[in-house]
Amino acid sequence: MPTPSSTDPLLILSSALQTAFEAVAGRAGIDPVIRSSEHADAQANGALALAKELGQSPRQVADAVLAQCAGLTDICSSVEVAGPGFLNLVFNNDFLAGLLKQVSDDPRLGIGKVTKRKVVIDYSAPNVAKEMHVGHLRTTVIGDSLVRMLTFVGHDVIRENHIGDWGTPFGMLIEHLLDLGETKAAEHLSLGDLDGFYKQARAKFDGDEAFQVRARSRVVLLQGGDDETRRLWKLLVNLSTQHFNAVYELLGVLLTDDDLMGESAYNDLLPQVITRLDKLGLLQQSDGADVVFPPGYTNREGDPLPLIVQKGQGGFNYATSDLACVIDRIERLNADLLLYVVGAPQAQHLSMVFDVAHMAGWLAEPNEAVHVAFGNVLGSDRKMMKSRSGDPLKFIDLVEEAVTRADESIATKNPNLPEAERKVIAQMVGIGAVKYADLSTDRVRDYVFDWERMLSFDGNTGPYLQYAHARICSIFRRAGIERESVRNITPNLVEPQERELAIKLLAFNAAVIDTIDKYSPHRLCTYIYELATTFTAFYEHCPVLKAEDENIRQSRLALCDLTARVLNQGLALLGIETPEQM
Repeated sequence: MPTPSSTDPLLILSSALQTAFEAVAGRAGIDPVIRSSEHADAQANGALALAKELGQSPRQVADAVLAQCAGLTDICSSVEVAGPGFLNLVFNNDFLAGLLKQVSDDPRLGIGKVTKRKVVIDYSAPNVAKEMHVGHLRTTVIGDSLVRMLTFVGHDVIRENHIGDWGTPFGMLIEHLLDLGETKAAEHLSLGDLDGFYKQARAKFDGDEAFQVRARSRVVLLQGGDDETRRLWKLLVNLSTQHFNAVYELLGVLLTDDDLMGESAYNDLLPQVITRLDKLGLLQQSDGADVVFPPGYTNREGDPLPLIVQKGQGGFNYATSDLACVIDRIERLNADLLLYVVGAPQAQHLSMVFDVAHMAGWLAEPNEAVHVAFGNVLGSDRKMMKSRSGDPLKFIDLVEEAVTRADESIATKNPNLPEAERKVIAQMVGIGAVKYADLSTDRVRDYVFDWERMLSFDGNTGPYLQYAHARICSIFRRAGIERESVRNITPNLVEPQERELAIKLLAFNAAVIDTIDKYSPHRLCTYIYELATTFTAFYEHCPVLKAEDENIRQSRLALCDLTARVLNQGLALLGIETPEQM
């Protein structure tokens, strides 16, 4: 995980206090915990334990700690012991200003690098011959943001788009393709109507016994490696991939063809999963199927719950494939962190898979697997979001509607924008609104998809944050100066709003650390929103272009520029673009 930044004032202060406590304790093995915050009591929890150990009052210990804090006067403008042993600490303005200058000089804006890990992120996961629908929104957007953050802090990140491209449905799909003819089928699929193609094949399978026989025979040929069948299967995969890529390109996510890892890729590994589990003595028979009983799981009757890895007829299932994924990612890719951005309903299944992988020794420390679970996207009726026809809402339709609505909103807000420029901005705003509405919600919760709220320029929304960035850019346009020209300035913090903005800017690294640590993008969203509202308070109380003298003007312009850079970088880590005018 990311290391603490040398520009984080709270961490600098905590480190100084920790060293002082250890000195006072005589390194007696006590680990004091200090909680410090701006203009608040730093509750010396460690002081209470240390006072008891040393037979002194907490106030005596607090006095002794302060005496040991070399250089504390450079960090704090006010230091005092209050009450039974509280430390009241107020940061020095010059100290904060110096840290701001360090952040401004740093292309990474104070975000620390990490001890590199090889991370595999499994996300998006559409199915071949089926269109991506709104159910793919959260896995795709959350996964993309985690990829961006983990890559930015220095991890070696491997994106894996685990597409469903194997199994019995492909028998009926290939036979339907042959009935239509390759040319007509290709035209049909290239128009993006994957769902229509699938429904036609399913209708034939359900209503025509002869077609069923052909489909089942085709599955045997596919699994047996028949060249012609494999060619037709590959055609279906390629046509479907074109649809996936159109969605990814429109949404602005990082997935490419190089990241595709279909279920078919693990086909040869599936028998090995069974063989290896058997050799380890983990396989048992249950109702004719091969299973593993990981401890701690029971069914409704209280009986041990098995993970089925081979059906009674000899077929494999999702559990077999998921165990093969673990083996492949650990042994072939040499990954030590596996992230699965998968819906919350799969929690028990993945937990059992991970536990079986632990039992088999495939997933052993320092390697770990984490289920990054998420809730559902709901419609206004608080049910699973669907289209007017009652089918799941198509992903690409949702994104295109967001862009259209954003274009209308921007045209109303800024009618003088040239159309071509407005279209580009609408793309950023519409897609940013969809992403931010998703990412700003705690991922484990369901959320209601609300067009009006999502595209609002007020409140905790993507457009509000994009507009905050654009408004700062407009300050420099009105001033007629380049933003880079104020980056050599150390801000002079005088007003309370300047100080609050400085403290919030210096918390950027901590926000990123916290977000990655919990794999929860909403935490970074909360920080960015708080930064924008803190900037608004600063801008309302502290004149920038009409400041009383040039030094104050330059100082405040430097604060404006740094705020815009942090907003831009923070939103970029979420996969959201920031226009310079709206």
